Amino acid sequence: MTFVTDTPLSLAQPEDAHTRADWEAATAAVLRKSRKLAEDAPDSDVWQKLTRTTLDGIAVTPLGLPGGTTTSVRPSRAGSWDIRSLVSGPDAKLANEAALVDLDGGVTSLWLAADESTDVAATLAGVLLDLAPVVLDAPGATTAVAEAFLALPGAKHPDSNLGIDPLGAMLREVPVAIDDAVAQLQTLAGKARQHDIRAIAVDATAAHDLGASDAQELGWSIAVGVAYLRWLSAHGLSVAEAAGQIEFRYAVTDEQFPSIAKLRAARVLWARVLEVSGASAGPDGGIPQRQHAVTSRPMLSKYDPYVNMLRGTVAAFAAGVGGADAVTVLPFDSANGLPEGFGRRIARNVNHLLIDESHVAAVADPAGGAYAVEQLTSDLAEAGWAEFLRLEAEWEGGHDFDGFRSRVAAVVEAREADIARRKRPLTGLSEFPNLAETLPQRAPDPLNDRVRRYGASFEELRDTPATRPVFLATLGPIAQHTARATFAANLFAAGGVAVEVAGPTSGVEDVVAAYRATAEPSPVVCLAGTDAVYTEWGQAAAEALREAGAQRVVIAGKATDYVDDSAAMGVDALSFLNRTREALA
Repeated sequence: MTFVTDTPLSLAQPEDAHTRADWEAATAAVLRKSRKLAEDAPDSDVWQKLTRTTLDGIAVTPLGLPGGTTTSVRPSRAGSWDIRSLVSGPDAKLANEAALVDLDGGVTSLWLAADESTDVAATLAGVLLDLAPVVLDAPGATTAVAEAFLALPGAKHPDSNLGIDPLGAMLREVPVAIDDAVAQLQTLAGKARQHDIRAIAVDATAAHDLGASDAQELGWSIAVGVAYLRWLSAHGLSVAEAAGQIEFRYAVTDEQFPSIAKLRAARVLWARVLEVSGASAGPDGGIPQRQHAVTSRPMLSKYDPYVNMLRGTVAAFAAGVGGADAVTVLPFDSANGLPEGFGRRIARNVNHLLIDESHVAAVADPAGGAYAVEQLTSDLAEAGWAEFLRLEAEWEGGHDFDGFRSRVAAVVEAREADIARRKRPLTGLSEFPNLAETLPQRAPDPLNDRVRRYGASFEELRDTPATRPVFLATLGPIAQHTARATFAANLFAAGGVAVEVAGPTSGVEDVVAAYRATAEPSPVVCLAGTDAVYTEWGQAAAEALREAGAQRVVIAGKATDYVDDSAAMGVDALSFLNRTREALA
């Protein structure tokens, strides 16, 4: 039956039907109340106020609107995704125990990070290789580790993968000659085909770990995938056979919608590559892109690491919704070193909760048809394709990564600026830090050397706490000073600086008395109070504190002419904290 009407079909009752103008008016009222929108500004300005721009320059609006571009290639998996745990570490016995415990706990495949010293046989002892796929990751010893794996009995699961990725290794600055890389890939791909397993893992986390944006990560992965198709085609494989040898690995972060859109866009881009290569067949792009999603290592923090459980859960949710075939949740204590049993158990259980209790895997493409996600998918696909074309042009005369590294460096600089100003807050590190916390002690993990975490600059400050506190000169009773005092105390703590608090005060004499009562009066004091109090006696308090020995006076709020520095919303926190620590030293 076909239903045709001149007006859109609405299932809402008349009193519940609203227009775009109605939404703008309601939203504008909220923004005006919070002083984020001027009283005389038009209601339509709410779109500009609430639109966020990604590091790729893509505008993400507060609501998706009908009429946007619909871009999707449905995921290839049906039902639950493959729960894949990362196994690594120099001690083969401990790594083997971790692998077996994970498999007993419901993990369905293993991702083995190895090097030239890894005893592959001992690490995988007792693993039923015909039932549990193993994906190798040995950028510095690819051939040796691959051959050691192929020598194991039963290493023929079709989803196992030798993990060959020479271009990814080169991006990670592993010394690999391009001619050797081509020969290595062609030889090992032949051996993999003999064992009926995959040979190649295009590891886009090599770009992500450098700080690449989502579009740069997409462009890198497609450029590398195309290069490998060419190498294998030159060795006698058809494009379809070559594509069947490749699995793609992407990072997912706690920015769930960009992560969902990135995985969807990746399938779109790869389907386009296969289409123009003559390997496409079927309504969904023919040979599907097999995706392994791993929660981002750079987004983790070694301080307040338990927050990483939340980051990992959101990222894993995005991976499942985005259609990943396999998902690895890094344990929450990964940034502290080699994860221990508790962290590994929580990591695998995140997948079980999402699959078995939240039923995220019950729908093939739950984000499909959502206007906002469809538009973001389309925009990311376009930006990723543009980056792919740039890499194609740069690689015509050889695989030179300088241009790509330069573009990634620009993104890193922009992200660092946002983090420094806490526009991208890191809970437990740049926001709400706990100077009294005791960090979990873990053995060093060489995999952490691959990345610089997003909060590394704040972590470096916390690693060497200031030896002296700042005196927090709270002006007035608690009700008046608590908001700015809390803001200032949290800001100082983010830089490893403790505070000594004056407490409730009624005037300049109370503040100075509290300052002199400290064991060793600090050279740095910070005024914290209301604007009215600052106007009434803030300057007098600053002058009296200087006479009492303070060498640097800071104010929590807007700068004034009687202080040396100020701490307000939007301040470059890193610069402010470094100035403060220098004064304390």
